[in-house]
Amino acid sequence: MIKKIKKKILKHNFKSKVVLITGASKGIGFEIAKSYLMYGANLVICSSNKKNIEYSYKKLNKIKKANQKLFFLNTDVSNPSHVKKLINFTLKKLKKIDILVNNAGIYGPKGNIEKVKWSEWVRAIEINLFGSVLLCKNIIPHFKSRNKGKIIQLSGGGAASPAPQISGYATSKAGIVRFIENLSLELRGYNIDINAVAPGAVNTSMLEEVLRAGPKKIGRYYYNKALKQKKLGGSSAKAACDLILFLGSKYSDGITGKLISALWDDWEKWPKYKKTLKNSDIYTLRRITLKDRGFNWGASSKKSVYDLSLAPYGTFKKK
Repeated sequence: MIKKIKKKILKHNFKSKVVLITGASKGIGFEIAKSYLMYGANLVICSSNKKNIEYSYKKLNKIKKANQKLFFLNTDVSNPSHVKKLINFTLKKLKKIDILVNNAGIYGPKGNIEKVKWSEWVRAIEINLFGSVLLCKNIIPHFKSRNKGKIIQLSGGGAASPAPQISGYATSKAGIVRFIENLSLELRGYNIDINAVAPGAVNTSMLEEVLRAGPKKIGRYYYNKALKQKKLGGSSAKAACDLILFLGSKYSDGITGKLISALWDDWEKWPKYKKTLKNSDIYTLRRITLKDRGFNWGASSKKSVYDLSLAPYGTFKKK
């Protein structure tokens, strides 16, 4: 995070802000919770693993200040009743929610689609996609009533490129990024910003999961890539946390519907270009055409006015 933005966030702080973080018992989720806590926020953290979330709560409780509030709940984000309970619990304890960080997710089964267990493949969709949508669905009425709110969705590398042998994970992540963009358009006029974050190749327990699966299930290329990631130390969790802090702050107000990479995008400068970001489909998932790759063959010239009127959202600028 560039020094000026970081200093502003430090000065602004998150004191009095309420942040709800899913999948916060370990890995990036825990680091996100720690970052918001260190910047003064009040937190509710959750996980489907009761033992792990209790342990993480105890660790975070040791570093929080006396005036900060911290709560935890054992929650399965794919269960509608659990999600409603989580939202109600947070509102009862802290009276409001300012920021939702949807981090809960799993890799799901590894291997070729015809060999993996169908129930495990569906489970990845239920947690990664349905769970995130359920959180958004249940929190939006609260955000609308306050005419403000921030939703930060962890996406992962599976959203923007193929991830063979972990197709459930990749499909769910691509789906949730499209949902985020849809939702950002639905929520125009309510001062609710919703963005997806690709945190980078951070070394977490999910990396160990890939290595345990081995090259036969995950594929030799991705297995070797995982080995290299572990050896080199992976991407910085701090870089992802800095981006997520930025997206929770007032300095990102008006930036919405984007897929942002903590590793590759110079997001620190984005506050200067909010108008451009708002009126463009940059940093979104789109179909790559021949023109995008410099080819001049294969594109149809038979486009009627009717065809153009049904072009993908944001393809043509309004006159």
